[in-house]
This record gives sequence, C-alpha cells and structure tokens, in this order.
Amino acid sequence: MNNSRAECFGILDKVFPVGSEGLREIVPACCECPEKGPCLKTALKTKEGLALRGEVLDRTPATGFADRIKRWSERKDLSRLAKQKQRKST
Repeated sequence: MNNSRAECFGILDKVFPVGSEGLREIVPACCECPEKGPCLKTALKTKEGLALRGEVLDRTPATGFADRIKRWSERKDLSRLAKQKQRKST
C-alpha cells in the first residue's frame, strides 16, 4: 500500500459498513475521497469482501440454466480467490 493513502484504505467495514437498516452503505466522507474507486475495489478483494460477494450471489435468484451456470462459475472463482488469500496468509 502507498503511504499517502488513508488508514481506512481497503478496509471493508470502514469504507462500506453495514448501516442502521442492515444494508451496506458508502461512508459520506468516502464520496469526496479521490481514492474511493480503488479503495472499494481493494476492499472487495479482501477475505471479508469475498465473503460479501458470496452473500450477494446467494441472494440473487438464478432464473434458467444459463444463470445457474454463471452463478456456479462465479462461486468457483470466489472459492479459488479465497483459497489463494488463505495460502498467502499462512
């Protein structure tokens, strides 16, 4: 990470926390930050971000065969990415 970045850079619970209604929201201060795009992308690549992406897949209904194949493929990608993260942390 770059030293000029904010302390919150790429931390999912700080830049995309769960709001009062149980939904994730972008922090208002992040809207003015010039690093918001890369920051959110980095946050979604973390272990917690991969889990969030899996939850989103679980909530999205699959209609038809093509959607089921696409969902299976995306879950496979998330699983592969999670295993890579786990290997790097050990």
